[in-house]
Parts: sequence; structure tokens; C-alpha cells
Amino acid sequence: MDSQKVPQGMGSGFFWDDKGHIVTNFHVIKGAADIKVALIDQSVWSAKLIGGDPDKDIAVLQLECETSKIEELKPISLGQSSNLLVGQKVYAIGNPFGLDHTLTQGIVSGVGRELNTPGARGVPIRNVIQTDAAINPGNSGGVLLDSKGRLIGINTAIADPTGRGASSGVGFAIPVDSVKGLVDQILKFGRVIRPVLGITIAPPQTVRQLGLDGVLVLEAPSGSPANQAGIKGTFRQVPLPLTPLSAFVCVCDGCWVQCDSISVH
Repeated sequence: MDSQKVPQGMGSGFFWDDKGHIVTNFHVIKGAADIKVALIDQSVWSAKLIGGDPDKDIAVLQLECETSKIEELKPISLGQSSNLLVGQKVYAIGNPFGLDHTLTQGIVSGVGRELNTPGARGVPIRNVIQTDAAINPGNSGGVLLDSKGRLIGINTAIADPTGRGASSGVGFAIPVDSVKGLVDQILKFGRVIRPVLGITIAPPQTVRQLGLDGVLVLEAPSGSPANQAGIKGTFRQVPLPLTPLSAFVCVCDGCWVQCDSISVH
């Protein structure tokens, strides 16, 4: 949706654990030279960025304060987003227009939505929660809770057909089931690590010209996961008219089904 409005530079967040880790949207802190966090007791503290994922619009911060203060803080209780139903009551807490700790309520208006993100790769976030709970600039990074006060999503964006940056009754939240794995990786590695095959494949038209079905591996660089698994790239013998083709993967759906070496004359 081109009408999505994602405010930057002001937002909300919540404590993930008892170690002072704060989760918010990446677009809230993107490009920030200095990050300040205001707590419910009106005290203001600095925070440093541990890591983030622009593609999923998630960032993790570390609150910089004395240990005794961190011990006073209570982390959020995690719920589930996979079993949400349309019509289920939800609550949004955030900092809309600088009005801190604002609570709004609504319902789950839809599930399984897609949301474009500020990441360079332009990969959409899937299974996004749609809600009619009022979400405005400043709510980004805030919690979406179920009726038991458990986190089910992170308020991230609104549909804004007028361009005024105000709630239109169509808000979007990143599901907590997706957030859990991302935050765990950021806390462990400082970034999100995605699986890589480590291969270069031939265009589909090339495979069709050879009269074959499957994926033709052109290259599997040394040290890559594919190379370590025994996949070999394609090579050509010159001047012989024989072109040995190695590692033609016919089926690969979570397990090895067939991986043959073929020759084309």
C-alpha cells in the first residue's frame, strides 16, 4: 500500500527482558545519533543500539542506567499471534503526538496482511496484524496487547490515504511470533542472520533450452554451505564439444530428493 504512513524519529518501545533490553521499530531510531528513553516515572535515560533488522523493522536497544533501576523495570509478557481471530479485542499503548502512555482499544480487523518496510531489500513483512485500535505518529514501536495484557504485536504503521499522518482506523502491527526469533538473534549476534545456500543458478530459459526440469547450479563457491554439502558448479571443457553439468538439483523442498551430475552433447 502506497498510502502507509510511517513516522520517523519519535516512537514507543517496551522492555523485552529483565536486563534492560528495549524493543522498538527500526524506523523510529534509524539514523539517530543520540537515543533517549523516557520511563513511566518521567526519568529520562540514554540508550544504545544493540542491533536491528530494517527488513523486518525491528530494533533492540540497551538502556544505560544503574543496575538498581533496571531491577525495578518489568518486562512485557509474551503472547501468541498465530491463533488470533478477527474480532478479538486488542489494546494499543504508545506515545502518540508525544502524549505518553496512551491506551486505545479496538479489535483484530484482519490477519495475514503484508507490510512494506524501510529496508533496502524491499522485502515485505508477512502475517501482519490489522487493527482498528487508534494508532498515530508516536505509537510506532509500542505494544499491541490481547485482553490478558500479553504482547501479540508491535504497532508499526497506519494506512494514511489523506497524507495527514493521523489514524484512519486501519493500523498494522508486526506479529509477536515473528518478533521473538528476530530479537533472540539480535541479542545473540547483534544482527539477524539469514540462511544462505551459496549458489548461483542458471536462468529458467537456459534450463528449458537444455530440455530439463529443475535448478541448474552455475557456481558453488568454495566454503559456501552448498559447496560443503557436495554441490558443484557447471563447467565447460574446451575445445571438446562436451559440456559437463554438475549438481543439477531436480527437487529440493526441505530435504535432498535428487542431485545428479549430467552431461549435454
